[in-house]
Amino acid sequence: MKWKYITYFAAVFLITVACEKEPTRIDNFLIEFATVIKPAEQIAFQLDNHKILIPKELKDYSGKNGQRVTLNYTPLHGDTIKVNSVSDIFTGTVQKSNAVADLRKDPVKIQSVWVGGNYLNLILEIEFYEKAHTIGLFRNMQSSSIDLHFAHSKNNDPPGYTKKLYASFSLADIKSADGSPTPFLLHVNTLNNERIFKLEVK
Repeated sequence: MKWKYITYFAAVFLITVACEKEPTRIDNFLIEFATVIKPAEQIAFQLDNHKILIPKELKDYSGKNGQRVTLNYTPLHGDTIKVNSVSDIFTGTVQKSNAVADLRKDPVKIQSVWVGGNYLNLILEIEFYEKAHTIGLFRNMQSSSIDLHFAHSKNNDPPGYTKKLYASFSLADIKSADGSPTPFLLHVNTLNNERIFKLEVK
């Protein structure tokens, strides 16, 4: 009887300890493209819906005004957020070209393409080994419509591994002066063929 009692006590103790140790809950978080706002030393982040988020604390990031980033954050109260991580992404503008046929267009794999705020945002996959790739967005000045061509050069980077490429281009230069929606075509060379997206910036 004494052995059974000790065994029963040990089992109850283990069950009690197991019940008291709850798994650690991860904070709710969001990941979005955003623009750094840095009029002074204080850094804020503006989402593409124009909402401005204020970090409660920001470590190891200095940023620069106008830089586009991927922002991982947890809402706290009002516009105040806890920044879990922030990473700069390629930030560019639309350049003019009279010879888009001569642009280097090494193929990419498209994960997502969308217009947010005044920006064309892209999440792509490239094959990367060790050399830096070059990208850009060019407007065909020979076209009667607004045709934008995504340029990508591997710079002779040998075959390697799949890597995500985040890019954001300001569309301010193609917006209508009266604020009306401006349609445009985006040309991207993929692994299979050239894809054309019908988009607009408001």
